[in-house]
Amino acid sequence: MAEQLIELNVTGMHCNNCALSVHKLLEKRGLHNILVDFASEEVKFSTADSSQLPEIKKGIESLGFKIIDDISLHQPAFYEKIENKFFFCALFTAPLLLHMVLPWHFLHLPTVQLLLCLPVFIVGCLHFGKSAFSSIKAGLPNMDVLIFIGSTSAFAYSLTGTLQHLGANYQFYETCATIITLVLLGNVFEKRSVHQTTSAVKDLIKFQQVNANRVVNGGIEVISAKDVRPGDTLLVNRGDKIPVDGEILSGSASVDEAMLTGESLPVEKEKYDKVIGGTILLNGNIHMLATKVGSNTILSQIIDLMKKAQAAKPPIQKLGDKIASIFVPAVLAIALLTFILTYYVGHAGLQHALMNAIAVMVISCPCAMGLATPTAVMVGLGRAAKNGILIKGGDTIEAVAYTKYVVFDKTGTLTTGKFHINEIKPETGADIEQIRGIIFAIEERSNHPIARSLVNGLKNLPRQKIILKVAREERGLGMRAEDVDGNNYFLGTAKHNKDDHFNLSLYKNQQLLAQIAIDDEIKPETIALIAQLKKMGIRPILLSGDKKDRCLKVAEAIGIKDKDVHAEKLPDEKLKAIDIYKQKGKTIMIGDGINDAPALVKADVGISMNDASHVAIQSASVVLLNTDLQSVIKFLQISQHTLLTIKQNLFWAFAYNLIAIPVAALGFLNPMVGAFTMAFSDVVVIGNSLRLKIKKF
Repeated sequence: MAEQLIELNVTGMHCNNCALSVHKLLEKRGLHNILVDFASEEVKFSTADSSQLPEIKKGIESLGFKIIDDISLHQPAFYEKIENKFFFCALFTAPLLLHMVLPWHFLHLPTVQLLLCLPVFIVGCLHFGKSAFSSIKAGLPNMDVLIFIGSTSAFAYSLTGTLQHLGANYQFYETCATIITLVLLGNVFEKRSVHQTTSAVKDLIKFQQVNANRVVNGGIEVISAKDVRPGDTLLVNRGDKIPVDGEILSGSASVDEAMLTGESLPVEKEKYDKVIGGTILLNGNIHMLATKVGSNTILSQIIDLMKKAQAAKPPIQKLGDKIASIFVPAVLAIALLTFILTYYVGHAGLQHALMNAIAVMVISCPCAMGLATPTAVMVGLGRAAKNGILIKGGDTIEAVAYTKYVVFDKTGTLTTGKFHINEIKPETGADIEQIRGIIFAIEERSNHPIARSLVNGLKNLPRQKIILKVAREERGLGMRAEDVDGNNYFLGTAKHNKDDHFNLSLYKNQQLLAQIAIDDEIKPETIALIAQLKKMGIRPILLSGDKKDRCLKVAEAIGIKDKDVHAEKLPDEKLKAIDIYKQKGKTIMIGDGINDAPALVKADVGISMNDASHVAIQSASVVLLNTDLQSVIKFLQISQHTLLTIKQNLFWAFAYNLIAIPVAALGFLNPMVGAFTMAFSDVVVIGNSLRLKIKKF
C-alpha cells in the first residue's frame, strides 16, 4: 500500500523541546518522513495506514497541544491567549508584590494574600501544570516542569504557614505569583519574537492569498487563487498579483519578480512567455492560461522547501538537543541536592533551603538551548530567500561555513550560456542548409544551454526541415538521434578533433558531416566573484567537459590558475574530481546542466542556477533564483554569519545556565529575580538571531 502524506496544524508548540516531544511520539508510532516545525505550527508525516490517524491526533493532543483545521482561520479563545493570561495574572500580582510600599495594611493579611495569589496559581497550574504533565508523559520533561514545581512549592509552603498561623516568615505568595507572571511575560515576548523569525515564509504565503479574475463566457468571475484550475483563462491587470503559474495568451507586461529572485528590475513579458504566481504585474495587462496551480506552483514548492529546510538540523544542534533532553531531570536533582545541603548540612533553616531550591528551578532555562539553532537558521534562510537564494536544508549552512573549494562548471555558470555559431565547416559535398536543419532538429530536443542558443541562432536562417523519430542525450557527450528515414546522427564534443577552433562535430551514419565552432561570453561579474573567493581563503576550481584550450582561456581571463583547471571531463570523471577535493576539505559544486547533476549530489553542497536543467535543480542543495553569480558570495556570507549566530546563541544558553544555577544554589539569588532573568534568557537568544535580518556583511 502506498504511503500517504499527512499534514496537521498543531498549536501550542513554543520551542524546539515541544517539537522534539511530538517527533518522539510519532517515531514511536512507526511513522516516516516526520517533519515538526514549532514556529509555523506544522506537523507532517507519512503513513500507509490512515486508520490510525485519530489515535495519532489523540496522542499529540495528550501532550498538551491542539490540532486545528486551518491555521490561518484559527482564532484562539480569549482565555487561551498568552497575552491575556499575563495581563490577568499581573492584575493580581501587582498588589502582592507592592504590598510593602502600598498604604493599605489589609494587604499584609495572610488570607488576603492567599486570595490574591490563588487566581494566579490556578492559571499557572492550567498553563504550566498541564504542559509539565504532558511533557513528562512524553518522556521529555520541559521547562514548565521546573516552573510548576517551583511555583507550587512556594504556594504550598505559604499555604501551610497560613493554615497553621505560623506568621510572616511563611508568607511567600508574592514569590509564587511573581514567578508565574514573569514567566508568562517571557512567553509573550518569546512568542512574538519567534513569529518574526519566520517572517520570510509568511511573506511568501501572503503572495498566495490573492483573488483571480477568471474569464467565463466572455465575462469576469472573481475567485480565490486556490480555486483556479489548470486550463482556466485569467485576466491580470496593472498592479495585480499574478495568481498562479501560467503562460501569456495575449498582451504584454512588466513583471516584478523580486519576491522570487531578489532582482529589483522588472522583467518584460510577451505572448507565450511564462509567468509565476505571486509576482506583481507593474505595467500592462494580460490574458494568461493557468498551467500550474495549488501545490504545483513554483511559489508553493519554494515555501515547502523552505519549511523543510528550517526543520533540517545542522550537526551543531545535536549537542544542544542532547543536553536539553536531560536538562530538566538534572536541574531537579541539583535543586533537591541544594535543599538537602542547605537544610541539613548548612543548617540554614527550612525557609532558606526551600527558597534556594526554588531559585535553582526557576532560573534554569532549557528553552534557550532549544531555540538557539532553529531561530538562527530560520532567519538565515529567510534572509537568503529574500536575496534570491533558496537553501534546501538548514544542515547546508554548517557545511558551507567551512568551505575550502568552490568548483565551477564553465558553460552557463561562469559564462552566459548564450552561444553563437562562429563557423560551420561542412565536409566535402555536404549541404549547408541540410546541416543547419539537422543541428536545429537535434538541439531542439535538448535543454542544454548550448542547444538552446544554437536553436535560437538557427531559427531565422535558411535550413532544410528534418523530421526525427527519436533523440536522446548522452551525459557529457552530446545528442544521438534517428530520423524517419533511418539515418543515425551524433552531435557533440569529439575528443579526437585536432582543430580546437571547432568545438562540436556532426556525424551522419558514423561519417563526419560537419564541424561547428561556437563561442560564448564570460559573465561580467565572474572576475569579481573569483577575486572575492580568494580573498575569503576559498580556492576556485574549473571543472568542465569542454576543450582544454577553451577552459584555460576562460580560466586565465577570470583568475583561476592553470593547475586548478580540469577540462574534457565526462560526468563520471567529474565525480572523481569532486571526490578528490572533498578528501582535502569542504567542497561546493556550482553547475547548471544535466551532466552536472551527479557532481552536485556528490559535493558537500551543490549549487544550481535557476535557469538550469530540472535535474540539476533537483540535485542541488541550493538554487540561485537569479543568475547573478554575486549571489554565491552573499550565500557564503549568510551561511557563515548564521553559523556564527548559532555559536553565540549556544554559548549564551550554556554560559547562562552554568553561571546562574550555581549562583542560585548558593543562595545569592531571590526566586523572583531568577524568574525575571529566566523569562528573558529566551528573548536574548531570539533577539540575537533576529540581528541576522539587518546585519551588514
